[in-house]
Amino acid sequence: MVITISREYLAGAAAVAERIAAGLGWTVVDDAFIEAVAERSGYTPEEVRSLEESVPTFMERFAKSSALSLPEFLAAAPNAIEGPDSERLASVSRELVKEVGRRERIVMVGRAAAAVLAREHDAIHVRLVASLAHRVQIAMKVLDLDHAHARRAVVERDTNRARYHREYFDRDWSDPLNYHMVLNTELLGTDHAADLVVAHARSLGW
Repeated sequence: MVITISREYLAGAAAVAERIAAGLGWTVVDDAFIEAVAERSGYTPEEVRSLEESVPTFMERFAKSSALSLPEFLAAAPNAIEGPDSERLASVSRELVKEVGRRERIVMVGRAAAAVLAREHDAIHVRLVASLAHRVQIAMKVLDLDHAHARRAVVERDTNRARYHREYFDRDWSDPLNYHMVLNTELLGTDHAADLVVAHARSLGW
């Protein structure tokens, strides 16, 4: 039994996950997962943590692979060949999600878990959303940014998460048909959103 939480940036996923886990007596998979991916991949926890937030485009990936045999690509796209190998990180992350998904009573946030575990029978896939304006206000407070920079940060994170799903899973991150529940934390609040998930899990006998 597993509950996955897909989330728009600053939609309150951490608070929702903790309340779900507390309500059901389950475990939230968080930093331990990051450390496990880092250990297996050889990259730092910070690089692993940023995987969903810094996904290269197809052309950047093409340039990086082409640079191995076509040196002119080095000058044409220098940024595309720097940093960790996102494909390797994504592969390690995907395999670990599968492993974790076979365990009992887990709440997993992000890491495209809903895509990786889409065929799991004993799973509830939840998506958390909130208006851009609401999340920008949170970003201004939490990140100490002005409105323009906060908006840019929120849009950039959402764009990269959508790209991550599209590039590595050929999946529309925002499609509600990919989830059992889509909850608006701006309107419901994180507590009520979590309680709805708990109620649904209990209705299944979990």
